[in-house]
Amino acid sequence: MAPFLQHLQDYFRGERAEALYFIVPTGVALLGLAVVALRVERGGFALGMAIPLFVFGLFMLTVGLVVGLRTPKQVATLEAEYAASPRAMVQKELPRMRKVNANWPVYVRAYGILILLGLLLRFVTQADWARGVGPALVLVGALGFVIDGFAERRAHPYTEALESLAKETGATP
Repeated sequence: MAPFLQHLQDYFRGERAEALYFIVPTGVALLGLAVVALRVERGGFALGMAIPLFVFGLFMLTVGLVVGLRTPKQVATLEAEYAASPRAMVQKELPRMRKVNANWPVYVRAYGILILLGLLLRFVTQADWARGVGPALVLVGALGFVIDGFAERRAHPYTEALESLAKETGATP
């Protein structure tokens, strides 16, 4: 069962690295773009651009920090639970990962909707603020595809390893 621990460590190492080295800097960059939008422009366009960039930047910064900083403790807990009882650990962790995997299609649709809404606001409306919101939503939607594209690719092998462990231990999550 030692190969399972390698899957666990690979999954969470990637999660932490993505959180701290991509999501956090991206959140900071979005906050910076919001400030730049307000410095170089005045009026509806600048506000339309800055507000979603600020909101999503703050969200990404917060999520990235929370995920990145909690991961070592989460890994230590899972490894201790595995050492104590692989069966009990998988009964708890596999349902959580199944929920994570069930959410990927929801996120993909949400990012697609953000991008489509952004394109509509930019090219169909005449309101200055909407023409600012549009590109911001396109950017955020595209970043979501990138971030969760990596996350989903990590989640599936880890979930498969959990499912194999469940079969080996006779766990029924």
